[in-house]
Amino acid sequence: MRSEVSVRLAGGQELRFDLEDAAPMPQEQARSWLDTQFVQLECEPLRATGKVLLADKLIAIARAAGPELLADPQWFARFARAASAALAKPVVRLDLDQLTVSY
Repeated sequence: MRSEVSVRLAGGQELRFDLEDAAPMPQEQARSWLDTQFVQLECEPLRATGKVLLADKLIAIARAAGPELLADPQWFARFARAASAALAKPVVRLDLDQLTVSY
């Protein structure tokens, strides 16, 4: 079974991380890492209510990280492992233009 995380950036550029050989991240550790990144990258909630759904958090983090941080292999590997673990899905696709997350 295929296991990967992909992020589609503006202009159609797509970054992929294959999780087949990556060590799984525990779900609580994944959520904690994502929370830390959300704060460190000074992300803003996508919804006017201020409620931050997990999918919204992934989009906000990826947008704030931008192409530079997403191109860092170590950071992107952690992000991919955390996204997959937090959502409990082997395949995760983020589209930053459409602001969507699919499994």
